[in-house]
Amino acid sequence: MENNLEEQLEKNIIRIKPSGYSMYPVIIPGRDYVYIDKADFGSLKKGDVVLYRDIGKGSIYVLHRICKITVDGIYTVGDNQSKMEGPFTKEQIIGRMVAMDRNGKHIEAGNVIYRTAAGIWLAMRVIRRPVSLLVHKVKSVFRKR
Repeated sequence: MENNLEEQLEKNIIRIKPSGYSMYPVIIPGRDYVYIDKADFGSLKKGDVVLYRDIGKGSIYVLHRICKITVDGIYTVGDNQSKMEGPFTKEQIIGRMVAMDRNGKHIEAGNVIYRTAAGIWLAMRVIRRPVSLLVHKVKSVFRKR
């Protein structure tokens, strides 16, 4: 299946439904879909969401946001995390998120509002885990009513 995913990406933009909570609250698992296109490594920039193969975790696919680019490679972080991971090499980067679907709305990754909100959330990396937990707690209280 892994090679199949990469083979599909060679020919088409693929649509996937992320399953983990590392990108919460920007990407909600089980609800949102993301569109991944083949990544041009040289055009990647801070704030882009990339799909990469994390060899250190058994060669699994991970969807995270770029928080730093150096000569060593790309460093990423989940939107629900504060710890950077990496460096990841050109060979490990499989694709880049170009759009997402949320609640029936299609949002392009280049959308100014999306890029601004994601940029602010990335800048809040150190404090966003507690903020995310607080928001989740408040939402769950209102759902119970």
